[in-house]
Amino acid sequence: MPPPVLPPHRAVIEHLVRQTLYAQLARPLPAQARGPNPLVVNVSARHCHLTQEAVEVLFGKGHSLGVFKPLYQEGQFAAKETVTLIGPRSRVISNLRILGPCRTLNQVELAYTDAIALGFDIPLRMSGNIKDTPGCMLMGPAGFFEMKQGVIRALRHVHMHPDDAAFYRVKTGDLMKLRIGGDCAIALDKLVARVDPSFKLEVHMDTDEGNACNLQPDTSCELVKE
Repeated sequence: MPPPVLPPHRAVIEHLVRQTLYAQLARPLPAQARGPNPLVVNVSARHCHLTQEAVEVLFGKGHSLGVFKPLYQEGQFAAKETVTLIGPRSRVISNLRILGPCRTLNQVELAYTDAIALGFDIPLRMSGNIKDTPGCMLMGPAGFFEMKQGVIRALRHVHMHPDDAAFYRVKTGDLMKLRIGGDCAIALDKLVARVDPSFKLEVHMDTDEGNACNLQPDTSCELVKE
């Protein structure tokens, strides 16, 4: 079952209103309104991506992931299903959310604080690069699934449509910087650009990074090329 169609994101509406307002006032656009699309910055909490095979081991033969909540990227969703992750010291994280749809490899993404609590020594990797990474055991209502590898901390990154990449003058793999305002203002370097026609402009950081800058829905953010 495909995820339901979402209404326009708040950032999209604000972006269009800002552009229209400044055009009517015949005033130059502020930096955050010049791009073709609004910048959305989201904190990505710990989660896992699973193959259909793994889903069936954990939840039963023929099981399909249900949609709990659509995500900002088209076709992506937080599934209704969660699993229990068992770490190397028999410490566990319960209710680890699965993100759908199913993928061609199994991967768990944790923040460093999660990994320390579980007893993992995890590498910092781009999603999908799981060679020589630790594995883990996942437990679901129908059984256990052993991952031989695939536990990582995901490199912070920005999803971009080619129009956004042209505006920021970057290509896939280039590094960018995110300047975050507010009382806990910081700048996050080495933000990896990922460009694809299916992507909407969105930065992903993990909970450690989000907590460090106290990221809120109204926190000002500026994306620049390094």
